Amino acid sequence: MRRRKIKGSDEKLLSYSGYVITEAQNYKGKWRDLFGNNNPIHLEVGIGRGSFLKKFAVKHPEINYIGIETKEEVMLYGVKESHEEDLKNIKFIWQNAVDLKDFFEKGEVDRIYLNFSDPWPKKRHSKRRLTADTFLNMYRDVLVDKGEVHFKTDHEELFEFSLNSFAENEWKLKNISLDLYKNLPEDNIPTDYETKFVEKGMRIFRLEGIAPIK
Repeated sequence: MRRRKIKGSDEKLLSYSGYVITEAQNYKGKWRDLFGNNNPIHLEVGIGRGSFLKKFAVKHPEINYIGIETKEEVMLYGVKESHEEDLKNIKFIWQNAVDLKDFFEKGEVDRIYLNFSDPWPKKRHSKRRLTADTFLNMYRDVLVDKGEVHFKTDHEELFEFSLNSFAENEWKLKNISLDLYKNLPEDNIPTDYETKFVEKGMRIFRLEGIAPIK
């Protein structure tokens, strides 16, 4: 289905110039200068409304958070709330994540979050999955040595694919959960999708991958 754009959402998004980045390549290797500190950088790829990332930014002011999203009409929610709460440790990139290596220097990112990414269920589309080989190699490049990817999904086939993909690319795996809410970690922050899925009785799958040393 073709996405319907909401009239005026792009102009509104750009009005939050202190939060929204449209040419992230200009900040490659300079993100800590932009934040004005030397704190760790955590990145979420595909933030949707941005509630997950914003909650983390509130809870952990000692960490810099960056979210990437292409859909301006949904990203606007998180940007607006971050502005209203005057958060200093969060930025939003309005661009496509396929260009990630153009946005970040090698070893510039400490952690990456992938939450409920498009499963691309057809086999011929498997290379588009955000845990496919090409993406894992890209994450490894921008992450610090032993940097982590935290992955959540409601899609069992995507989770199985992801487990195999991480293992085949020599990532170490930890905190693997086939039903996250059976033994929910105290520090879990749910996304909007996650809350809806759990209310419907659906299982949430989760893993943490540790990047191989370059």
